[in-house]
Order: sequence, then C-alpha cells, then structure tokens
Amino acid sequence: MTDSRLSSRPVEPADIAPICSFPASLEEVSFMFSSAGFPLQSGVLLNAIRDRQASTVIVLDGAVAGFANLYDCKSGDSCSIGNVIVDRKQRGEGVARFLIETMRRIAKDDFRVKEVKLVCFNSNIGGLLLYAKLGFKPYAIEARTNHLGERVAAIRMRRAL
Repeated sequence: MTDSRLSSRPVEPADIAPICSFPASLEEVSFMFSSAGFPLQSGVLLNAIRDRQASTVIVLDGAVAGFANLYDCKSGDSCSIGNVIVDRKQRGEGVARFLIETMRRIAKDDFRVKEVKLVCFNSNIGGLLLYAKLGFKPYAIEARTNHLGERVAAIRMRRAL
C-alpha cells in the first residue's frame, strides 16, 4: 500500500502522551494491555517500549496516528506484533494496514524471521477482520479474562513472510 500521507519512524518521547490518548475506552486499552486501566497511563506504555523491540509510530499528515512494537523475536523464526493501536480520530484512513505492514517489514528486515504472529481478542471485531484481510490465519485460541472479569477468547494468528 502506498500513501504519501503515511510514514513510519521509531517512537520518540514526545509521542507518549498522544499514544496514551488513542484508546477510546477501557476495552480498547485492554486490547493493547490486558491489565492496564483507562485512560492508558504513560508508565505502562513506557514499560512496554523498554521491554519490547522496534516500538514504531505511524505518522499521518504530520501527526502520530498509530503505534505498535515487536516482542518474542527469535531471529530466523518469528516475531510477535503487539500493543497495536490507532488514534480513534484517524481510523478508516489506512493507518492500521500501514502499521501492520510496517511491523511485518521490520520483523523481516531486522530479525530475518519467517513469520509474524499476533493475538487478537474475540471482541475486537475490527482487528480480526483487518488481520484476516492481511492474510493472518488463526492457529490457537486461549481462554483469558477481560477487564470486567469475563471469559474471552485470545485468538493467536500468524502470517508467513
């Protein structure tokens, strides 16, 4: 996908506050972080950036519009994409697709992996539909507990590179 309005770069300190404002609800925060509260606190995000690799933002028309990172990277094998979020004001602009494709490219180029993986919760219909459209296939389902203490399905998906 080519869109001259979209670009990517490593996350910067000034990006933290905007990224923390992206989730519109506790449910959206829980899609990123299973036990974080709403609104998303900067310390939670900073810990993820510290503990994971390739924390990346997508910029749309000069403003930060999306964020994701990689974890469990095993060079030559696989990486998982995590903490995916798009600014609620920028949804429907192609940011999510560009973000996932960017993370796939980083995993391939920097870690030389054969596949990328991710986890999407059953209530995240938009995410499930996007990932399926991008060629991700489910390979496992795990029972988890959501932010309300309810049982949910964590759907593990993967895509070969």
